[in-house]
Amino acid sequence: MPKITPNYLEMKASDLPASKAFYEQAFGFAFTDYGPGYAAVEDGPVQIGIAAGPEPVAPMPTFQTDDLEASLAQVKAANGEIVQEIFAFPGGRRFECLDPAGNRLAIYQPD
Repeated sequence: MPKITPNYLEMKASDLPASKAFYEQAFGFAFTDYGPGYAAVEDGPVQIGIAAGPEPVAPMPTFQTDDLEASLAQVKAANGEIVQEIFAFPGGRRFECLDPAGNRLAIYQPD
């Protein structure tokens, strides 16, 4: 059986510039633009693409951090909407937020 690991995540954004600005400010991502309707982050272990579109799709990407409280503060400073404050789950703690396009994200710190 082949080994299958995540390497790309694509999301929709009704306001692509606002979504790019959020990810740049909240997570320090650097985007490559592929025309006016698509941008991608390509320098991490999982690449992320954002496509201009009328409605977000339902995936919830999860990002690992080494400082959950600082990450929460950074997301709030980037005007991310916190929909679930920090809570514990088996294996760590996390919070959930929405980006400007309404995509739900989880940011976690392992135990």
